[in-house]
Amino acid sequence: MLSLNKSDDVSPPPLSSNCLPVTLQFIDVTYKIKLDESTTVQSCLISSGTGSSPATTTEKTILNGVTGMVNPGQILAILGPSGSGKSTLLNALAGRLNGNSLTGSILINGQKPSKHTLRRTGFVPQDDILFPHLTVKETLVFTSLLRLPTHLSKTDKILTAETVMSELGLSKCENTIIGNAFVRGISGGERKRVSIGQEMIVNPGLLLLDEPTSGLDSTAAYRLVSALAKAAVNGKGRSVVMSVHQPSSRVYQMFEMVMVICEGRCIYFGKGNEAMGYFDSLGFSPSFPMNPADFLLDLANDVWFHDGANATERDKLINVKHSLVAKYNTLLGPKVRAACLENKLTTLSRSMTISRSSNKTNFIDDVFTWFNQFNILLRRSLKERKHEAFNSLRVFQVLAASFLAGFMWWHSDSKDIQDRLGLLFFISIFWGVLPSFNAVFAFPQERAIYLKERASGMYTLSPYFMARIVGDLPMELILPTIFISITYWMAGLKADLVAFVLTWLVLLGYVLVSQGLGLALGAMIMDAKQASTIVTVTMLAFVVTGGFYVHKVPACLSWMKYVSTTFYCYRLLVNIQYEEGKGISSLLACTRYGTDMASCKFIEEDVRGQIPHSVSVIALLVMFVGYRLIAYVALRRIKA
Repeated sequence: MLSLNKSDDVSPPPLSSNCLPVTLQFIDVTYKIKLDESTTVQSCLISSGTGSSPATTTEKTILNGVTGMVNPGQILAILGPSGSGKSTLLNALAGRLNGNSLTGSILINGQKPSKHTLRRTGFVPQDDILFPHLTVKETLVFTSLLRLPTHLSKTDKILTAETVMSELGLSKCENTIIGNAFVRGISGGERKRVSIGQEMIVNPGLLLLDEPTSGLDSTAAYRLVSALAKAAVNGKGRSVVMSVHQPSSRVYQMFEMVMVICEGRCIYFGKGNEAMGYFDSLGFSPSFPMNPADFLLDLANDVWFHDGANATERDKLINVKHSLVAKYNTLLGPKVRAACLENKLTTLSRSMTISRSSNKTNFIDDVFTWFNQFNILLRRSLKERKHEAFNSLRVFQVLAASFLAGFMWWHSDSKDIQDRLGLLFFISIFWGVLPSFNAVFAFPQERAIYLKERASGMYTLSPYFMARIVGDLPMELILPTIFISITYWMAGLKADLVAFVLTWLVLLGYVLVSQGLGLALGAMIMDAKQASTIVTVTMLAFVVTGGFYVHKVPACLSWMKYVSTTFYCYRLLVNIQYEEGKGISSLLACTRYGTDMASCKFIEEDVRGQIPHSVSVIALLVMFVGYRLIAYVALRRIKA
């Protein structure tokens, strides 16, 4: 297993040295989204006409010509009210927005960012997307093992994670689980620092953070920004861009560069300590000493006026932000744009130097092999899901069902064939519904983490997919084994070891097929609530056409039983117990009096195979592979 112990004899990791300097420039960045507007019920009632107008498509501008830059060692803070476009801008800078809706130039060292460059860019989203049952150290160590190149030893990678923990003040809680709304773990500030630490592990030249101080008190926010400032200026050469909702005055003083945006437009870009002077030159100044960040947000929110202003003067100041946008486009905007274009040539030559040095170290192009990624992801999956692998409620559910079935069919008489067929069909229902219903939540619950890690280039899809499936096998195979071991002998089914082993193998195969069905539906729909509804309806259809309740299925629906997993499992279980039904035919004297007897009709309908058992085996094998292929293809459609 993974060793997380510190080593005192190891030299500092290579990634603790200076990072590659990055200059970020974004020029005239514009982002629009299309909105479908249909006629509402209210508008229909108000309208005098009787007909309804067709749905129209309109465009909404989220970002409108935003321009700025940040140099190595600088912190750029993006200020603005909620809904102003801060998060959208950061997503655009991180390469997380695709399509033709995004226009403008985003340059890293004078060049368009490549996939390798974006992989070395740290992006911390607003929400902390972490596995709740891993400890702080396990979270950072697994990130280190996945994201750092293969030429570093395992010890160096672990030491890198420990170095990041020390820099961010996480050493005291390294053995505490992350937690979430349902599981108690570390505090909100510590959780945010873990998210930042995941990105700092690769020592990024550019670090983007979406409101890292939200939900933190002023002291915790100051400590967090102070740690980021040290990482940016203390010889590391890291460029930091962050959106901040409402920073304290102490936090604001650490921002070298500040951008203020409102409704997707920029009203200020420049040094943080020059912002108040700029707005004072435009005639906007606070009437009493106040936090500069509060004053800037007031301007962006149209809530500024002189303390002694009368009603007429206040009405003139209602559109403050529109006036500030116009002033910025006239006075400050052209200078910012010129500075960005002037700096483009300098950064381009630096980019070529960095590219040559990167090729020498082979850091960017060096990736994990498929097996290493699979191995690490499997160990992480087992650690994260060990709390639910044998959850007490789930174990109780299986044990209760097994003993209930065992007592209900306690040592059933061999002549009570219909009762035994009921038991076999109950087994088919229980182990068709349970695995599929559990598996349908697998991918929707991990969607956010998967998208985040795939976007940062931590791994490819195939090792993640295989690790997720293999990680479920212990739970999916052990619990059915316990169930059949109890129920089979309590119910007094065929007292033959070979028959028991065959029943066990059929059940395990059926469980894996049902799991595949849940994985496929979950991956296609990617919504836990909708997927659970669909899998319930699907299994209901499979049960009804499984061959026990209805034998004469209408011709238009007869095809359903041939895609029903329950049908094939039930046929195999019956075949193991009664083969072709010759023994019970003689037992019930059906061969003497013919099959017209009521007690013998079910032999032809239930016991004697409607299809050969080999066809049932092949059908389950095809479904086992097919459902997983569908799930894999569905996941590939999701853009990271």
